[in-house]
Amino acid sequence: MTIAAAAVFCGSRHGAWPEFAEAARATGKGLAERHIHLVYGGGAVGLMGVVAEAALSAGGEVTGIIPTFLHDREVMNDRVTDLIVTESMHERKRLMFAKADAFLILPGGLGTFDELMEILTWRQLSLHDKPILIVNVANWAVHVIAALEASIEQGLADPSARRLYTVVSSVTEAFDVLGREKKREEKSETHRL
Repeated sequence: MTIAAAAVFCGSRHGAWPEFAEAARATGKGLAERHIHLVYGGGAVGLMGVVAEAALSAGGEVTGIIPTFLHDREVMNDRVTDLIVTESMHERKRLMFAKADAFLILPGGLGTFDELMEILTWRQLSLHDKPILIVNVANWAVHVIAALEASIEQGLADPSARRLYTVVSSVTEAFDVLGREKKREEKSETHRL
């Protein structure tokens, strides 16, 4: 699997810490510099807007996917390379999944938690084997990670669930992990030839 496109799940708000916007900016710019197509929620506000604008400013390709009913609330970003308007949240998430080869989880609220849990569940059910990276910048995700750990400790999830995702502390580390994934795939492809 070549990582040609990455979905970024993040907030439609900026959050309380400047590190959040810095991480979103670095993610968008870094994807563009690596020629990785950004797939995101289509909004022009909050961290979603920051990541998209950074990718576009750096010459990257950006696909925004937004449901009709969020048109006004999240203010669609009409500057993206490709803007897809869906009828529902389910269709939005399905398309984001289909178009991405990896998932980067940046700071966000309930919508971001929903997207993370769904994509983790789909991987657990063997519906995909795409990398899922929780970018724990400024420790925003410590309680999300603790909840995942608690489900394992309480016997509600198998310990193998820890292999479904990777926690990194910075955007730089996230790109290092994606780079290793890409090299691993290139080696596998070479062996198959």
